[in-house]
Amino acid sequence: MSDIKLKIIDREGVAHEVDAPTDMNMNLMEVVRSYELAPEGTIGICGGMAMCASCQCYIQSNHQLPEKSDDEEAMLAEAFFVKDNSRLGCQIHITEDLDGLEVELAPEEA
Repeated sequence: MSDIKLKIIDREGVAHEVDAPTDMNMNLMEVVRSYELAPEGTIGICGGMAMCASCQCYIQSNHQLPEKSDDEEAMLAEAFFVKDNSRLGCQIHITEDLDGLEVELAPEEA
């Protein structure tokens, strides 16, 4: 299996069911960018280094995700609109275990 299905709710509240490859070492932020589900320059500003929170999303499904790294924890501690289910999309690597994952993109920071 090389593709999984993800449900991504964009910042306008529109749900998108997308295919995400598991064999390209992509992360969730890169999938969002590849499908242009957020305006250019509003997501992944730091390039996926966990140094901004532009790719923050809310995990809506009950998938087991890897623990947050110290860098991710620190960035979320400074971000806006953080919820208990907040994660940085750049820190969620696309694997077969994530088939059916549902996420909502957090609002863009002011």
